[in-house]
Amino acid sequence: MTAQTLHERCEKSPTETYLEHCRRGELAYQVCRDDGRAVFYPRLLAPGSGSDNLEWRVSSGRGAVYATTVIHRRNEAPYNLAMVELDEGFHLMSRIEDIDPEEVRIGMRVRMRMHPGSEKQAPYPVFVPEAPR
Repeated sequence: MTAQTLHERCEKSPTETYLEHCRRGELAYQVCRDDGRAVFYPRLLAPGSGSDNLEWRVSSGRGAVYATTVIHRRNEAPYNLAMVELDEGFHLMSRIEDIDPEEVRIGMRVRMRMHPGSEKQAPYPVFVPEAPR
């Protein structure tokens, strides 16, 4: 299938579909129906297989911190940057909120919370510790 044919089949872009889910407070991802692998960030073709046989699903929003670091900028409070491995099998770079950035640990269980965004920025997922603090 050519890119043009694939584009003609799509009513809207994968990014547009993803953002619609975000606006509803959902973390959407795709799954390749051919090999069962989760696909994130949304795209037209599955990485690896190149298949266009993708289906949308909504994540539970739960996962674990896969990697983490703390960013220190001059004249600003430090903040966390983390790679989160979602239970559905895909990774997402985000931040962990409601916790001191230095306390975020690899393996920590987290759950997604959708940041509302603004007029200039679309909503986006962030994470908070799953266990009550």
